Formats: sequence, C-alpha cells, structure tokens
Amino acid sequence: MFLEFLLQQWPLASALAVTVLLLVLHESKRSGNAVTPQQLTNLVNNQQATVIDLRDQVDFRKGHIVDAINIPYAKLNERIGELDDLRERPVIFVCKLGQFSSAAGKQLLAKGFKQVYRLNGGIGEWQASQLPLVKA
Repeated sequence: MFLEFLLQQWPLASALAVTVLLLVLHESKRSGNAVTPQQLTNLVNNQQATVIDLRDQVDFRKGHIVDAINIPYAKLNERIGELDDLRERPVIFVCKLGQFSSAAGKQLLAKGFKQVYRLNGGIGEWQASQLPLVKA
C-alpha cells in the first residue's frame, strides 16, 4: 500500500526526501562543523584550538583529552563568559556521544564565535580511535 503510494506520487516523495536532507544539512552547519579525532588533533596542534569537554565532572575525571576544559553542558549558559577570550580562535566541543556538542555549538555561534567545531561521535569516537586520555 505504502509502496504503491510512493510509486504513484514519486515527485512528492522525492521532494520530501530532498527537503529533509537539506534541513538536516542546514541544522548540522548551524551547530558547527563536525570533525574527526584526527582533525581535532590538527586543529589543536596547528591552530591552538581549545577543547571544551561538556561531560559532567565525574566522567571528565575518568578520562579526557589533554588540556581540555571541563564545562558541563548543564552549566554552559552560566559559564559561557569564561569563553569570551576564544571568540576568534577555534573551539571544539566534546561530549559523551556527540549529542550535546551540537546544541552547545549553536549557542556559541549565536553569541558571535567564529570557529566552532564538534567532535563527531564524542569521546566514544576518540576512544574508538585508540587516542590517549588523561585521567585526573
């Protein structure tokens, strides 16, 4: 039944699919560019990017990226002023799986930050790439 509808209304179904795809792409750009662990390393080493870890303090202490600053996502709004000096530098958000870094990226871009990135897949992707973590 559904397949028959799609075949009969293929122009509408195609338009819907394209619209959804464009919406997803637009939303992902509004939250900053997604980077791989290797790209994150390059940004830190070559452009003095700052890594902001959005996980809670307990998870942060279990293991985080070297020199990352811990600002839990729940406290980002009240601590966003701490990041004012980074407006012109690359800022990379990291969370557990990538879900909070997107929302945090939107907040910083809305406040005028120029270079906002998010680690695709979060700290889980970093660990899957077998990259080192610092334990505090």
